[in-house]
Amino acid sequence: MNRWMHIIVIACIVFVGVTSGYTQLVQESPRELQGIDVKENLGDTIDLDIPFFNEHGEEVTLADYVHGDRPVILILGYYRCPMLCNLVFNGVADAISQVDLKPHQEYQIVAISINPEEGHELATSKKQTYMDQSEVEGLAQGWAFLSGPEESSRAVADAIGFEYYWVESRNEYAHPAVITLLSPEGVISRYLYGIKFKPNDIKLGLMEAADGKIGSTIDRIILSCFHYDPDAGSYVVFAGNVMRIGGILTVIIVGLFLGAMLLREKRRRRRSFNKNDHEKVNA
Repeated sequence: MNRWMHIIVIACIVFVGVTSGYTQLVQESPRELQGIDVKENLGDTIDLDIPFFNEHGEEVTLADYVHGDRPVILILGYYRCPMLCNLVFNGVADAISQVDLKPHQEYQIVAISINPEEGHELATSKKQTYMDQSEVEGLAQGWAFLSGPEESSRAVADAIGFEYYWVESRNEYAHPAVITLLSPEGVISRYLYGIKFKPNDIKLGLMEAADGKIGSTIDRIILSCFHYDPDAGSYVVFAGNVMRIGGILTVIIVGLFLGAMLLREKRRRRRSFNKNDHEKVNA
């Protein structure tokens, strides 16, 4: 009994020590690292007149890419990011390569550098990297890499609730890994988190942002069967709509079957009537 008591006491001491150490580590972490977050502003509209420079050095605004005819995947990061931004960019590039929606025609991607020291030359280089790696048709026109003054990137970040900070000791920005989906009018529709994105989430998110105005009829039916689950961080099947659509399809199928049966019976009676008339004439 005493032996087990000793073990329990030692385990408690170790647990308290680890917990205290972890608490101290958190408390001693840079303030900037503790403040990284995304404060979701779903339903808000971002200012489309914010000025930037595109990868060719031309003056543009967000309105040049968000102008009422297609949804937008918005990515905030920076082009010299040592790791996280590249992983997010790679995740988007990989996901859209598996989505049958066409960039530039059905949706737009806009990457914005949060580093005001990065100019259009670096944006050009970054874009070329992904154009060389991708075989997605229309991606050159459908993925813009923007740069600009700090007040511009900060204005977009504040609009979507994207919190980031410069960490002097690490000589890099600390920021969350997230992409934001905008409606064709610039309304914040959805946030997708992480460095890997499910192609189905990208597609359904874009269709949702576009209010079902892109994709095929089958795609729109599929969209109605899914809803976004914040806890799962993904689109999941909405059982109620699946059952409702299943019921409608059942009624349609039964109706078509009964219609075919009635049409067959009508033709059979017509042939029988014509045959009787023919026999009477011959008699």
